[in-house]
Amino acid sequence: MMIQEAAARLLQAEETKKAIEPLTVTYPEITVDEAYQTQLEITRLKVENGAKIVGKKIGATSKAIQNMFGVNQPDYGHLLDDMMFVEGDTIPLDQYIQPKVECEIAFILKKDLKGPNVTIMDVVEATDYIVPAIEVIDSRISDWKIKFEDTVADNGSSASAIIGGKPTKLDGVDLTHIGMVIYKNGEMIETAAGAAVLGNPLRAVAWLANSLGKYDVSLKAGEIILSGALTSAVEIEDQDTFTAEFAHIGSVSATFKR
Repeated sequence: MMIQEAAARLLQAEETKKAIEPLTVTYPEITVDEAYQTQLEITRLKVENGAKIVGKKIGATSKAIQNMFGVNQPDYGHLLDDMMFVEGDTIPLDQYIQPKVECEIAFILKKDLKGPNVTIMDVVEATDYIVPAIEVIDSRISDWKIKFEDTVADNGSSASAIIGGKPTKLDGVDLTHIGMVIYKNGEMIETAAGAAVLGNPLRAVAWLANSLGKYDVSLKAGEIILSGALTSAVEIEDQDTFTAEFAHIGSVSATFKR
């Protein structure tokens, strides 16, 4: 019953744009497994209402993000078709409560991946291409006062994703050392390298496939996998434009307006 109640509370917060107190306060006994079951229940309800699962996101893969939100392990969420934007779209800020941007590398799969025992080489073989991406994270929990169970239940605090750049094959691309620069309104604000994501974004995707395997969920051919932010998240304000430039794989930009 708690899982259904928690899912309903988070859905209502998303619809009304009114954040709720942390689930870890309302349900102090909630476990990580119950938090994931809550996320799966929300996803199931949205799919019942016509949404389509188009991918997954990995969160809290970098020390910067873990330190920012006080968590100590990665998590994941689902990407639905109504969450997705492409390069050049102007994104309405009014759909969010307290949004921030994260910049990362997206993997587009050509083969299914299902844990356990998925390796980095399995990820390489299953990947069609990679592109730069911006994820908009948002919390349906008041003031981002989240514990790990809160963000897990809340779809990994995911809200939208913007896919850009040029499709790039993995051949010859060193994801550990790939560099990234983030610009906000034309001003450089962050730099990072791929190693910030669990040492290698490929490792993050393998971790995701193995973690989802516990719930009998697989990564499917054609899905978009956001592999995790390279830097800390940045708050979004009206009229902001963010651009992430990656060595070898191009750039992605997004503009936000009320």
